[in-house]
Amino acid sequence: MTRKELQQTLLQKQAAIQARLAEFDQIRRAGDDAQLFEELVYCIFTAGASARMGLSSVERVRPLLFDGTLEQFAVALTGAHRYPNSRASYIIATRAYLTDECKLRLREKLDSFGEDWQARRDFLAQSKGIKGIGYKEASHYLRNIGYRGYAILDKHILKTLQEFGVIPEAIPPTTKKKYLAIEELMRKFAEELTIDFDELDLLLWSNKTGEILK
Repeated sequence: MTRKELQQTLLQKQAAIQARLAEFDQIRRAGDDAQLFEELVYCIFTAGASARMGLSSVERVRPLLFDGTLEQFAVALTGAHRYPNSRASYIIATRAYLTDECKLRLREKLDSFGEDWQARRDFLAQSKGIKGIGYKEASHYLRNIGYRGYAILDKHILKTLQEFGVIPEAIPPTTKKKYLAIEELMRKFAEELTIDFDELDLLLWSNKTGEILK
């Protein structure tokens, strides 16, 4: 695919992509703390798995999110997630940490960073009490709850960036410095294409997966 063809593909998918982004914006405007925590759990599930697996796993544990035990989570996730025990422990640990940190008032906590978009992501990616969330999933989560300007550098995005010569290798970044470097290259790529950065992220992902999910 050429860059021109990529731009043409956006024209075909733009309405659906913008509708999905509008759904994320709606969560930021009106979502309560329970919904924000559920979205965080979804991103914990998608790490090392798939978006579809994340969705089905959330369905299994929704009744347990705020008072379920480790054992209950593990049982609920068996057959739904490839790592039922570790993901169960991640949720329990993260819930306890956020309860201590901000009484699970996620909207208030995330908004407290103001315009410092990097600090907001650092809180999620670097807090030792938030389990299973690195820079990719922190970016994924923030995008899904309506914060703009974060790249979700998963294997599909990285492979496409390599194909277009934006990066030399589709190797997942293992440090903050490496993540930010690739993110900045992707931002410049979006500017060259005159495509909105957040739309580009969903476009590249959907071109590889055939879906426009979250």
